[in-house]
Amino acid sequence: MRIDILTVLPEMIEPFFNCSILKRARDKGLLEVEIHNLRDYTTSRHRKVDDYPFGGEAGMVMQVQPIDNCISQLKAQRDYDEVIFTSPDGKRFDQPMANRLSMLENVIILCGHYKGVDYRVREHLVTMEISIGDYVLTGGELPAAVIADAMVRLIPGVIGDEQSALSDSFQDNLLAPPVYSRPAEYNGWRVPDILLSGHEAKIAEWRYEQALERTRRLRPDLLE
Repeated sequence: MRIDILTVLPEMIEPFFNCSILKRARDKGLLEVEIHNLRDYTTSRHRKVDDYPFGGEAGMVMQVQPIDNCISQLKAQRDYDEVIFTSPDGKRFDQPMANRLSMLENVIILCGHYKGVDYRVREHLVTMEISIGDYVLTGGELPAAVIADAMVRLIPGVIGDEQSALSDSFQDNLLAPPVYSRPAEYNGWRVPDILLSGHEAKIAEWRYEQALERTRRLRPDLLE
């Protein structure tokens, strides 16, 4: 998978891809990430990428020209499956969406900033708008990192044990069951006996029951 990230703050997002699972994905050749500073694509001699909005509203707006220039240059080199814009009013990001995006080959993620982007970007250049929650952040860099992380960890070969990703919360509309590790007893707190039994079928049944109980108690909306 190749991910091209368009941003006015490349220094904010670059370190994210240089550690943990995402770094291992890059080292294995399973992930290619290119981060583009939109200031490199503006025709402004002062490297401006924003201007005042028409109509007199407060705040600054990301201009269409640098974004169009960057996306056009990228599309001249390869085909892209999606051009994603991170926006508070986009479609809510969830696990099924991450599953679908993980199967794509080339993706552009445009990080919003300031008051937003010139709406012509959303009308003509973007194919998908994603929100990671009903709140507003300073910019779209953190949402871009969240989306990329959720996608990439699902690519076969990125995580050593692929079953681990498939058993995460939300994969089957249930929260994950409790997990325990050694020691079996600590400070008087014991691991459930069933997990020490070695009986795989009964352990699987226990895990499902626990997942169902936790979902009913903590996120009943998922069962609707």
